[in-house]
Amino acid sequence: MSAIETYDVIVVGSGAAGAVAALRAVELGLSVLIVEKAHKYGGTSATSGGVMWIPNNQLTPNDDSKDKTFTYLNSLLRSEVQQNRLEAYVDQAPKMARFLTSVGIPLMQAAWPDYFQTAPEARADRSVLCDTFDGRLLDDRHFVGMREQYNRFKIFRRYAMDIAEFFAISTRAPGWIKVFLKMLWRYWSDINTRLLSSRDRRFTQGAALMGHLYKQVLDRGVEVRTETALRELVMDGDRVSGVLVQTFGREYSLKARHGVVLAAGGFEWNQELRERFFQVPGLTRHSSSPEDANRGEALIAGMNIGAATEHTEAGWWIPTMHKPMDSASNFDEIHQAAFDVGRPHSVCVNRNGHRFVNEACSYDEFGIAMVEDQLKTGANTPCWLVFDANFRKKFTAGGFLPSMIMPDWRIPADCWDHYLFKAESIDELASKIQISASELRTTVGNMNEYARTGTDAEFARGSNAYDQMFGDASVAPNPCLGPIDTPPYYAVPINLGDLGTKGGLKANAQAQVVDGQNKPIPGLYAAGNNSGNPFGNLYPGAGGTIGPAATFGFVAANHMAAAAGVKVESDSSATLSASAQAVA
Repeated sequence: MSAIETYDVIVVGSGAAGAVAALRAVELGLSVLIVEKAHKYGGTSATSGGVMWIPNNQLTPNDDSKDKTFTYLNSLLRSEVQQNRLEAYVDQAPKMARFLTSVGIPLMQAAWPDYFQTAPEARADRSVLCDTFDGRLLDDRHFVGMREQYNRFKIFRRYAMDIAEFFAISTRAPGWIKVFLKMLWRYWSDINTRLLSSRDRRFTQGAALMGHLYKQVLDRGVEVRTETALRELVMDGDRVSGVLVQTFGREYSLKARHGVVLAAGGFEWNQELRERFFQVPGLTRHSSSPEDANRGEALIAGMNIGAATEHTEAGWWIPTMHKPMDSASNFDEIHQAAFDVGRPHSVCVNRNGHRFVNEACSYDEFGIAMVEDQLKTGANTPCWLVFDANFRKKFTAGGFLPSMIMPDWRIPADCWDHYLFKAESIDELASKIQISASELRTTVGNMNEYARTGTDAEFARGSNAYDQMFGDASVAPNPCLGPIDTPPYYAVPINLGDLGTKGGLKANAQAQVVDGQNKPIPGLYAAGNNSGNPFGNLYPGAGGTIGPAATFGFVAANHMAAAAGVKVESDSSATLSASAQAVA
């Protein structure tokens, strides 16, 4: 019988939480193995926008502070949270960012307003993103092996967009055609990459973050073992000493000297757990995370050894819609509608024909409003996005591109009156989507009056910087409110989608998983969506998922290294002890 492989640290999951934990641990002299159940690495993070919410990051010196961050957060928290864990996040996130920049990862502030602009001490410099990454800096195997961005983050399923390009093209900002043509030239002139793969060598958004992270992780000799799924946690007395994993049906054990970090995503693709924990369960297939990826295996493994849980009733909500795949109409694709729902010349209504939210709010708040309205009226999930020809010309509706790119005649026949509805009048549209014509007519009439005056008397849409960021500057007096008065009229159903789950294993300020008595389970750590979000049921700003994920991966590595005898300095540098140097 062969000896059990042994590492100082085993990381389960290869997204941002796992990658940062691995990078920090190996930088501190510990041996690390990352195991990933999928056949591609990078996790949900690689398919995301790649933004991290890091308050007081000081990447550019400013007057943000810990006190200002807590003024903002404490005015918004809507559920009980672990205050010491929240404080650890606010303290450690800037240190994590400094560590990443110190090893060559190019972080920069994004001019992205916090999601609650009317809250005290809201800002527009707490969201951090990563510059684009040349994927060919990875070897061929790892270039094609990283999980690829969704088609929704590409133009014509092919050309990768960074955040600036996305906004330029989606809002038809001045010069957007030049931006698009530059993307085409960059892609097709890269002949060597086209011979290897159709993938754009230019990694953007979440792929950029993960490309930069894994360049550093792989250069330090860390193995990423894909197609290796967690089966259970291995115990040595009351301590987690390793993991039992499965690869193509073969089970084997791996031993961890100093700790196992669970960083394997949430449970959004497990319908049984959704039914168990969520007030409005929704369907797994409405999730916008990688299909059938995050099924809660880490959560289940932790609960099986007595771990406590927290915040499992909440998801990172985002409105989604589905449409048939272009190349295989028997299969649906999920498309995020995060910003589509708040564009001018449109309104969102429940199945009673009534508005229920400021449609331009953050996507998580939109989802929370869907849940609350469903519990109140039973007429939501799905709701409807209703819009006119002006909207159709300029903006996307989920997977349906603007008519100037995708005219109606190019939309497959099997989409009409199933995925996308069209009519010459509001009354006819109401009949098609089975909503009261009089109620929908009243709602649209109200929206037209709000567009004329520039003031949304019901929900104040377009009254703050966050709303206006996704409006249309050519529309006045309010860039988020345009009349819905130009036929034909359209509607698409909007699902209660998600980016993942906010709750999971309960972990303390040191990222240690705790039991029902709040005692740490020795050797077990958690970061990312398989652990409880430090904000509870709150999404404070862009990057509110990846920011805590990366931070608590960093915190876990520091804690394990300290236990191994490494002196971890408060400024995020470290001194290796003699024993740790020997391990390294």
